[in-house]
Amino acid sequence: MTQNSQPTLADLIDLRLNRRGLLGGAAALAVASPFAAAAQEAGPSTLRFKELAHTYDPQQHVADGYDMQVLIRWGDPVVAGAPAFDPANQTAAAQEKQFGYNNDFLGLHPLPLGSRTSDRFLLVVNHEYTNTELMFPNLGSEGASKAQAEIELAAHGGAVVEIVREGGQWQVVPDSKYARRLSGNTPMQISGPAAGHEKMKTSVDPTGRTVLGMFNNCAGGSTPWGTWLTCEENFDAYFNGDAAKHPDAAVLKEYGFSRSRYTWSKHFDRFSFDKEPNEPNRFGWVVEIDPYEPGSPPVKRTALGRFKHEGSTYALAKDGRVVFYSGDDERGEYVYKFVTSRPWNADDRAANRDLLDEGVLYVARFADDGKVEWLPLVHGQGPLTADNGFANQGDVVIKARLAANLLKPTPMDRPEDIETNPVNGRVYVVLTNNTNRTPDQVDKANPRAANGHGHIIEIAPADGDHAATGGTWSIFLLAGKPGQDAGARYHRATTNDGWLSCPDNVAFDSKGRMWIATDGAPTAAGIADGVYATDTVGLGRALTRCFYQAPAGAEVCGPIFAPDDQSFFIAIQHPGEDRGSTFEKPATRWPDFKDGMPPRPSVVAITKKGGGAIGS
Repeated sequence: MTQNSQPTLADLIDLRLNRRGLLGGAAALAVASPFAAAAQEAGPSTLRFKELAHTYDPQQHVADGYDMQVLIRWGDPVVAGAPAFDPANQTAAAQEKQFGYNNDFLGLHPLPLGSRTSDRFLLVVNHEYTNTELMFPNLGSEGASKAQAEIELAAHGGAVVEIVREGGQWQVVPDSKYARRLSGNTPMQISGPAAGHEKMKTSVDPTGRTVLGMFNNCAGGSTPWGTWLTCEENFDAYFNGDAAKHPDAAVLKEYGFSRSRYTWSKHFDRFSFDKEPNEPNRFGWVVEIDPYEPGSPPVKRTALGRFKHEGSTYALAKDGRVVFYSGDDERGEYVYKFVTSRPWNADDRAANRDLLDEGVLYVARFADDGKVEWLPLVHGQGPLTADNGFANQGDVVIKARLAANLLKPTPMDRPEDIETNPVNGRVYVVLTNNTNRTPDQVDKANPRAANGHGHIIEIAPADGDHAATGGTWSIFLLAGKPGQDAGARYHRATTNDGWLSCPDNVAFDSKGRMWIATDGAPTAAGIADGVYATDTVGLGRALTRCFYQAPAGAEVCGPIFAPDDQSFFIAIQHPGEDRGSTFEKPATRWPDFKDGMPPRPSVVAITKKGGGAIGS
């Protein structure tokens, strides 16, 4: 806008978003400077921990005044009869009973069910993928052998472990009746509109209703009735074949199928889509698991669509229906939500058993005027017809990306976690980065070309109703180093250690403050991945402060608080994943630091020395 011109609607929106959306109003600017001078540690922030300096070394670090405890590591026993971990003599049978590799999403399910306890939980954990080069010694140029590939299959999936806090320390309850390992070999059911579809049938499963395993389970979520949702993300990474000759070549291309870095297709026919052309369609779903019933089968809920789900987190609509938000974690992909057809039943848990099989899947369009519109992915509506390759709703959900493309939603800068703030009711969309965005593709919701550091968007649903098909959006922060990375924007009092790169997952404490875990900062910014905390309202809005730094090569996943805010759990994934790092010579041997022991992905519990709420 020039001095002599009249402001356009877009100019006014920009002004509103920059003032209200980023800093919480002009008053924040007026008050922040005196606070920063008088109280350098916290400034206007309500977070009172001493800020941690950026690092990059083999150790983990947390702010002064806090304790870190490694709760469970790759290879530790989960179910009864699990042997002790021996990295030099691994077997698939042992791994099926031990804690899997690359823990990601963490969920806390209270014991007993429905209680508000903060001292005993069923901890549910995703095991996303494996680092072959860090798992096995003397790895040859041919990659994993069949025996090693079987171990990798067993190391994927998830785990349920019972944990309890006694005497201030957290511990795993051995031989718990709830303990469970799920792997790439676990039988699972398929439900919803894709169940029994022709494109879901294989030679092993001619019904198209059962499948072995889940893969690349990244983030996840829960349901109001106490089940665990775990989400398959980069499922294309496990399959090989001639994509150009596949009968659904366009679908494979849309989902990014190329050359797998795993050797599984050499050893198991189902990972060759030349031999089993429909097997890839059986992955890329949200999987529902009941942690309180260890004998119950996991169910892939296909009504929520097939794409590279980062997570699936819920909020309640005003009429009691349940709304699940999910990002398709790839550069230039979309933001989705699923709204159940009927309300959940708080008095009858069994009545909610198949609630996720019926509802409407939506994809988001972020308009430049600050409004968001949710577009329904429903067979027979708009372009989603047989003429365009969608003969039924099964086609729509199996080819959700292609269906969404026809509705012209907004391609986003790698949508990852989407979480609802329990205090202000707003929805936060975490966008990790997008170095592929060109200047001509920039829009208001993705305002930077070659966005190497990511940003976070805040959505206010219309009338505060998550089932609404409209709402407004604003930018909460733009990551990167201020003064160095173009467009980086935070609160003006953010310090040289408070800026962040590549936000990935977020959690909220009971005060509504956001805790941001990062993935990719070592490559993008030369600092360790970590956890940063910020207020979402008031004078400290978007004033991020460094709380935790991960060991070399690791990212931070699955941040979650106990209800009393006195315990904060994080998953440290792929420690040692650095250029040239191997089993023999890893970038770190965290957390054991013993000769011959490789780095081990682990769950960490953080508590305040002497007790009390984290961050207070």
